[in-house]
Amino acid sequence: MPERRSSQRKKVLLEAKWESMSRGHEARVDDVSLGGCFVNTYGHVELNEPVELQILLPSGDWLALRGKVASYQPGVGFGMSFNLTYREKKAVENLIASAVERSI
Repeated sequence: MPERRSSQRKKVLLEAKWESMSRGHEARVDDVSLGGCFVNTYGHVELNEPVELQILLPSGDWLALRGKVASYQPGVGFGMSFNLTYREKKAVENLIASAVERSI
């Protein structure tokens, strides 16, 4: 299957929480790029559903991001495409630069 991402991703493992139209959920972010991330969660989503995501940064602060569901794997999680402001883009760039990359 061809690569659909336009930004290089970094494999991470960060605690997160997200809200959709239905309710809040706990999760982990498995990879992140300037274009989006993969959210590992049992919560159900629909394609193109708006999502608010908060990622626990290595500093202990929360990074709040908005976007929409780009792909969904039931029981595994979903791919999220970001809708970033300039400030959020800089915060994601810093996260990518500073987060420890997981080996698997």
